[in-house]
Amino acid sequence: MKSDLITALRQNHALEHATVSLLIRKLDSNVRIIGKSTFDGFYIYGNVPSKAVREAATEGLDRLQNGERELGVSPLCGTNIMVAGILAGVACLIALGGKNRGQRLSLAIMAATGAIIAAQPIGRAAQKYLTTSANLSDVTIKRITRRGTGARILYKVETARG
Repeated sequence: MKSDLITALRQNHALEHATVSLLIRKLDSNVRIIGKSTFDGFYIYGNVPSKAVREAATEGLDRLQNGERELGVSPLCGTNIMVAGILAGVACLIALGGKNRGQRLSLAIMAATGAIIAAQPIGRAAQKYLTTSANLSDVTIKRITRRGTGARILYKVETARG
């Protein structure tokens, strides 16, 4: 049961990434969109047309199911930010442990910068192997609902398995 929930969350996370990526490509690249995955689907926050959300979610699911696994990994994902923060924090702790007080700040800045650069591929790998699953062969889109008006629009994309 627990592993089924984790699998569902990872699958929905991949579909959320694919949907957001396709929305950004189809709409103005400056559009503000936020996604949040859940066990039963995902949310899209943003003032985007309902038709565009439906088309992007459907196309994203189809493309993931047909082997375009890279759509499930996003450079905009919070996983990347978390990995960068953890690596930068650890690097700074190590750099600040030195004895020469005058060099600590410059060492901390260099260490944090190096960690943030290293975090990009590590964050993508964390998504690919830990936080997303592009294996959506048994996933379908159950329904898409819209709530809100104006700048505060929310879509719930519900998924089902089996």
